[in-house]
Amino acid sequence: MESNTASDSQEQLAYCHRVFQAQRQAFRKQPLPTAGERKERLTQLKRVLLANQEQLANAIDQDFGGRSKDETRIAELLPSIQGINHALKHLERWIRPSSRPVSMLFRPASNRVQYQPKGVVGIIVPWNYPLYLAVGPLIAALAAGNRCMIKMSEFTPATSALFRDLMAETFPEDQLAVILGDADVAADFSRRPFDHLLFTGSTSIGKRVMLSAAENLTPVTLELGGKSPALLAPDVPLHDAAQRIAFGKALNAGQTCVAPDYVLCPEAQIPAFVEEFRKAFSRMYPRLRDNPDYTSIVNDRQYQRLQQLLGDARSRGAELVTLNPADEELTDSTRKMPMILALNTTPDMTLRQDEIFGPILPVVGYQSLDQAIDSINDQPRPLALYFFGYDKAQQQQVLETTHSGGVCLNDTLMHVAQEDLPFGGIGDSGMGHYHGREGFLTFSHHRGVFARPKFNSGRFVYPPHGTLLHKLVYKLFIR
Repeated sequence: MESNTASDSQEQLAYCHRVFQAQRQAFRKQPLPTAGERKERLTQLKRVLLANQEQLANAIDQDFGGRSKDETRIAELLPSIQGINHALKHLERWIRPSSRPVSMLFRPASNRVQYQPKGVVGIIVPWNYPLYLAVGPLIAALAAGNRCMIKMSEFTPATSALFRDLMAETFPEDQLAVILGDADVAADFSRRPFDHLLFTGSTSIGKRVMLSAAENLTPVTLELGGKSPALLAPDVPLHDAAQRIAFGKALNAGQTCVAPDYVLCPEAQIPAFVEEFRKAFSRMYPRLRDNPDYTSIVNDRQYQRLQQLLGDARSRGAELVTLNPADEELTDSTRKMPMILALNTTPDMTLRQDEIFGPILPVVGYQSLDQAIDSINDQPRPLALYFFGYDKAQQQQVLETTHSGGVCLNDTLMHVAQEDLPFGGIGDSGMGHYHGREGFLTFSHHRGVFARPKFNSGRFVYPPHGTLLHKLVYKLFIR
């Protein structure tokens, strides 16, 4: 098995190198695809996704050992198709050069910004949303006119192989190529001298990717994660907040980079919030073990990691509230985990320090809204922040005094599905944006073009210096 794996890795490495050179050569021959050519590529992508919805949902289900097909449609296929539709609708406006004003000092002349494709783009895809986190960046890269190489996760082998085959049937490899392989292939992939590299994954791996990219001064977009808080205002209806947090936390069994990682709740209201959350979760998932709506943990490694988080918290005195509405026996072999609320946690517990990425939700009490905001600001900046409260002044206070990649007011996750909002992190949760126009701009070079007519006003500042004209220019413009 090891020799086969090594052989597969070598084959993928050779393929990666060969395709990279082919794409660079193809880009040199066609450095500026027309709007029509870009639209055709996006339409081809849409066509193949629509035609293979069931196969893609089945492959993801197989990789997770039980992944809700409706979640795949809602969280992967739907935003992928909507993203393509949005790009098709707005692409011609995005491509159009933008005029910029010219200072009086330099007239007559004109300024414009031309949006050029960068060239060959690399995209590294994680396992938790293997379709959407491949297609989302791909939409932006194709809209910008680039050629793309996509490194799929080795932890979703069925989905990765199917996606590779579908893309190979749809696009020539010098336009789009999908790379498989293990961590060694991914490391080599990140060292390729791409014209832009986008990585989605953990903060620790993101640092390595950025370090590898730095060898070639490759610009990077890092979509990482972190501990995204859900902050409850003292007067928010707990039913509203609990229902929306339960949906955001239970989707994909919490294996979502923008899932609520912990709840900040007024201390006195924690018991009532726990009860409202229990009711909301039980309505959505009245049973777990054989419920096709409830997703499994992706593999044994992740399942054991989550069990270790629980063990550490339990040994340090946390109270663990297990939500298993039908009181079913959930064995390790199914990797179906109940939702677990962690109460009375302390900062030294691992689940208060590391991103949880699973169905475990610490509920942390606070005494005042200012104290809760301070506790958020004491941590690395998260990918998402969720504030629940209808008071406009409180909303503005949270928006003005915190930093995060994105924000939802009175909801969770939904900002990611807004195609006309940029998506991206800040600090430890990432850098750069994509989705919609911001994605087009990320994968485009913004080339400034200054154009002067035959009449050359610039000659008035040519040497020799010290003339009356020079003195007039200084008097008018250096002030």
